[in-house]
Amino acid sequence: MNYKVIDMKQYKRREHFSYFSDMAYPYVGITVNVDITEWLAIVKEKNLPFFLSFLYAVTNAANSVKEFRQRISADGQIIEFEKCLSSYTVALPDETYCYCQVDADMPYLEFLACAQAEQKKVLEEGSIDDGEQILQLFFVSSIPWLSYTSLVQPVPAPADSNPRITWGKYFRQNQRMFVPLTLLCHHALVDGLHFAQFFDSLDNLLAEFTASFTKL
Repeated sequence: MNYKVIDMKQYKRREHFSYFSDMAYPYVGITVNVDITEWLAIVKEKNLPFFLSFLYAVTNAANSVKEFRQRISADGQIIEFEKCLSSYTVALPDETYCYCQVDADMPYLEFLACAQAEQKKVLEEGSIDDGEQILQLFFVSSIPWLSYTSLVQPVPAPADSNPRITWGKYFRQNQRMFVPLTLLCHHALVDGLHFAQFFDSLDNLLAEFTASFTKL
């Protein structure tokens, strides 16, 4: 795993880190309705898979914010990965689910082929064991059956530091299409500013995706 250890003497949030690390529930979360109007039109026009296409944008948006790539190691240090993968839920025929891991650091069409192959593999063989790679993951899930305005997620004890990213069913409002997206992060590492950076990056990536396919 490619990561660096943060020098706490130079870490500008060290007091915040110490404060939130001692909390019984150290997480901070937010739900935002993301405008996907033009992006969704292209996805439908080109017959692209909604979930994997959105996952591609979300994973790259999360990787664009370094605080989302930071984790608290077992010995209490902050480590920062060069990139993180997504571990997401895949529905099974019996209405349960398994987990699939994907890397979004590649062109979209290559990602789509890799992700579809990985999904086929886990559906046939079962979930991948996260093992030592678990710190490098974003935990991603979807609730495609309903829209929502807030979400409470289960978390382990002791607390982990992997960001959790969830979205629901998209909906129409005033002729625009939106999808509710929830972030849950460890507050010792992530602040509201970093949430805003994530959503700004996501908006830009959706716009770039739309523009690229509009030209085809």
